[in-house]
Amino acid sequence: METTPWKVKTPSRTVDVELTLASSNHHVELSPADAGTHDRYVVQEVIKEMARARPVDAATGARGFKVLVLHEVDRLSRDAQAALRRTMEKYSAGCRLILAANSLSRVIEPLRSRCLCVRVPAPTDDALVGVIDAVARKEGLTLPPALAQRMAAAANGNARRALLSLETARVAAYPFNEAAAIDPPDWELYVREIVADVLREQSPRTLYAARGKIYELLVNCLPPDLILRTLVTTLLPKLDEELKPGVARAAAVYDARMADGAKPVFHIEAFLARFMVEYKAWSVRVERGG
Repeated sequence: METTPWKVKTPSRTVDVELTLASSNHHVELSPADAGTHDRYVVQEVIKEMARARPVDAATGARGFKVLVLHEVDRLSRDAQAALRRTMEKYSAGCRLILAANSLSRVIEPLRSRCLCVRVPAPTDDALVGVIDAVARKEGLTLPPALAQRMAAAANGNARRALLSLETARVAAYPFNEAAAIDPPDWELYVREIVADVLREQSPRTLYAARGKIYELLVNCLPPDLILRTLVTTLLPKLDEELKPGVARAAAVYDARMADGAKPVFHIEAFLARFMVEYKAWSVRVERGG
């Protein structure tokens, strides 16, 4: 693992970009979406440079394949994905790309058509328990089976979140208490605060305060689609059955617009504004007995 600085030339200036790579003699792993708005230039320059260098077998002298593993391809802008398609075609003779994505719908069709799609299911709770137990043993920790089961259930198929729960519980109190609470991440508590605010009061002041919290989440590198999804899943259990279909439809509309747009905060804020209007109208009808 290493953090490598790159100088990427844009039409107007040269930008310094730092990317964290995991590499060997035959492969490189990276997340080009970490470059943010410069992801297109990272794909055009950095990945092109890596694809050019083919490994040579020391015994035979033959040139082999260079393997590039790109994580979170669905977070790349459409321009970056289009540039990636051209890179795949140009260097296909000596380079193989493995693209990992959480949402296939966010990957452009020309890129999907050039790949063999393999769906990898999320790990089951039993598999997560095995991962947590294995890490706890290597760290010399005694983990109660009931606590490991609850950590796995709270992770909802996310191994990274399960291991973060283990780390948090270790810092909070050790030896482990079998009945210890599984605390959600701080960003999730922040989303719950936004939901509580918009349910308590539907006004421009509330929307303005929510905008600030959304900005805070975005600048701390929370993916915008995750923020919107968490808002919706937190809202729905608190709503009347009459409101749920409309909220789900609105979320789908703004999620699609967010994928096409450049400023996620606008679309998340627009979703909250639309929700507050509909929730306020519903509350007035209920008060009037309509």
